[in-house]
Amino acid sequence: MELHDVWFVLIAVLWTGYFFLEGFDFGIGVLTKLLARDRKERRVLINTIGPVWDGNEVWLLSAGGATFAAFPEWYATLFSGFYLPLLLILLCLIVRGVAFEYRAKRPEEKWQTNWEHAIFWASLIPAVLWGVAFGNIVRGVKIDAHMEYAGGVLDLLNPYALLGGLVTLTLFTFHGAVFAGLKTAGDIRARARGLALKLGAGTAVLALAFLVWTQIENGDGRSLIAMVVAAAALVGAIAMTAAGREGWSFALSGVAIAATVAMLFLTLFPNVMPSSLNDAWSLTVTNASSSPYTLKIMTWCAGVATPVVLLYQGWTYWVFRKRIGTQHIAEAH
Repeated sequence: MELHDVWFVLIAVLWTGYFFLEGFDFGIGVLTKLLARDRKERRVLINTIGPVWDGNEVWLLSAGGATFAAFPEWYATLFSGFYLPLLLILLCLIVRGVAFEYRAKRPEEKWQTNWEHAIFWASLIPAVLWGVAFGNIVRGVKIDAHMEYAGGVLDLLNPYALLGGLVTLTLFTFHGAVFAGLKTAGDIRARARGLALKLGAGTAVLALAFLVWTQIENGDGRSLIAMVVAAAALVGAIAMTAAGREGWSFALSGVAIAATVAMLFLTLFPNVMPSSLNDAWSLTVTNASSSPYTLKIMTWCAGVATPVVLLYQGWTYWVFRKRIGTQHIAEAH
């Protein structure tokens, strides 16, 4: 296996980690309006991700940085063609981070309510747009002979990509509801489980339609295996939720996300960004990659830094592993 193939796999792993971790972050943000009944319960939900949300976003920075260094042509075409949706995602992530930090700075109800609205919308919009973006990457976009995007923003709003956006929204929200059931105590935990069951049914229908469509259009034997794993894991997560086994349910919903991302990358390879105008103009792991020397240096750096990051993030989750409930929220909040 060549180094550019290795880095294609590593980038897929980075995106998998981002969607697994940031997925329940987005889900919790959406659930602040769907699950919480008052300001105290919204504070409980926010506190479940308070110690970890910023660490989860490191995976996005790593995925973007790795793409820039390992596949500069892919990075350039992706960010020029998807400039507006990616800019909107970036703005949402900035607003969302500010909202987490500033919501509790003042006690006025209007102040906190406005920031809670920001958390909701800045979680919902990226959850949709990531699905739209990856749907277009897999489907193929208008790339010309110069490896440049030749389409417009409206070209990205096609049925397949929009279905992908609905899938990521519902899947992340279900993942967040399962995480809320795992991390909370009392009445909100029971309601999180009930909401997860309802979300799971809708997610399963949308995800199955999207996965089957992907398999029919671009799939092979490897992607079929990933599709079966994703579907089985999602059904298992719903079953474990019904049985009250939140830990197993969260693990299986994570497997469903990982298998879905794996399927998308398997349907892409050896392309990194197919051209819908001419197959010969597609960006591949070969024509979009950096030099072998650059990839070699990156591999050594990643081998040293990645274990440290994983150990630190794992330690963070271990420290903040306990459940929280409304009884842990001071009345001043």
